[in-house]
Amino acid sequence: MKEFPCQLYLISPLEVGGDFPAQLEAALSAGAVAAFQFRVKDLDQHEAAALAEPLQAICAAHDVAFIVNDSVALAKRLKADGVHLGQGDGDVREARELLGRDAQIGVTCHNSRHLAMEAAEAGADYVAFGAFFPTATKTVEHVADLDTLQKWSFVTEVPCVAIGGITPVNAKPLIDAGADFIAVSGAVWNHPQGPAEAVKAFNALLA
Repeated sequence: MKEFPCQLYLISPLEVGGDFPAQLEAALSAGAVAAFQFRVKDLDQHEAAALAEPLQAICAAHDVAFIVNDSVALAKRLKADGVHLGQGDGDVREARELLGRDAQIGVTCHNSRHLAMEAAEAGADYVAFGAFFPTATKTVEHVADLDTLQKWSFVTEVPCVAIGGITPVNAKPLIDAGADFIAVSGAVWNHPQGPAEAVKAFNALLA
């Protein structure tokens, strides 16, 4: 039985300039969020850092962990709270050495408890399973099932994140299956009433 309730993990859209800082502020002001993942593509580190800094400050003000997607170097430069590694993004042990023992290191494990076990043994703080549902945020190459979540949360204490097309409508089975975090992107940033309403809807479900 889990000691802690499932929590919300926000993932940024790819476009984080313009009015996005205001959207993030609205989302984090609306309810409990455990972490925010900064996920941008095809930018050099200098550009990415410039975009990240105001968002990192907003997260710090709300006591939300700021996690950098893919890049250990950028996470180190920003003194971020952690890094999220895909299967091709580097080694957990190397990331730990560079970022220190307090960094939160997460690893994408698709639908594989084997990959998750390897990540956990290497010292990952959490593993991510998905995609559970179709998603427009990224191309889905791996589909995950509830059985993977249930078995993982039954056999290990290492927290797991469910990701991929999650909305307030379809999230409940993942929460019931033992997800420690639900990672959401499009369902928050594209919500017709705005990100604050989306965060409220997810939190109502998680309460």
